[in-house]
Amino acid sequence: MSTDSVDGGDAETRPQIEVTEEAAEQALDLLESEGLDAGEAGLRLFVQQGGCAGLSYGMRFDDAPDGDDTIYNHHELRVFVDPASLKYIEGSILDYESGLQAEGFHVENPNVVSECGCGESFRT
Repeated sequence: MSTDSVDGGDAETRPQIEVTEEAAEQALDLLESEGLDAGEAGLRLFVQQGGCAGLSYGMRFDDAPDGDDTIYNHHELRVFVDPASLKYIEGSILDYESGLQAEGFHVENPNVVSECGCGESFRT
């Protein structure tokens, strides 16, 4: 794994975000199905206002990182995180779950102090 920022920040001083191998494989498959170049494009992980607990996670594919993003590389997947979101999700693990009741990406966030009943929003 390597961690960079577009401005060349030091990986050792950056907050960490991990991505499981399963999550990276699923995201790369989706990225390629969208016709995006995995060498330049990546998965943007962000936090936004919303949900009954106050904050919710968002994910989308971006062609390239923004100038102030921190970039994480896990299992050939590039993950872009903006500075405002990073303070809420540092130390998190992005995983992919498949099961009888739900299938999809899941953020395991150690900063969460409470979640709503449906698990879609959180508070730090």
